[in-house]
Amino acid sequence: MANENKKSVSLEEKFSRFDDHWSPKIIAECNGQLVKIAKGQGELVWHSHDNEDELFFVHKGQLTLKLRDRDIVLNPGELFVVPKGVEHCPQAEEGTEFLMFEPGSTAHTGKEQTEQTVAQDKQPWI
Repeated sequence: MANENKKSVSLEEKFSRFDDHWSPKIIAECNGQLVKIAKGQGELVWHSHDNEDELFFVHKGQLTLKLRDRDIVLNPGELFVVPKGVEHCPQAEEGTEFLMFEPGSTAHTGKEQTEQTVAQDKQPWI
């Protein structure tokens, strides 16, 4: 289903289609990298990705990427790449919307499996 319709993507329209938190939705694919969007509120779970970097880009609100040695605070228009193997815990204020750019093989919460984990086959294209 990778970009079949060849149309531009409206982030506003895509974000308006769901209200759940920490549940990635796929909006594009480019060279094996998936572009995902999600809304965040509160805290996800500490996790890492052994083999993949993960790029976070904030669209609205504020996303804090808690690392073991520091916190990275992202505001709209800012991004940060969490290097592979680095343990992180995303935390968001109410109303936060963000994008993630990551390989298709990236597991949502790495090896950590919690009630917040969304399996790759449950992350829909929207």
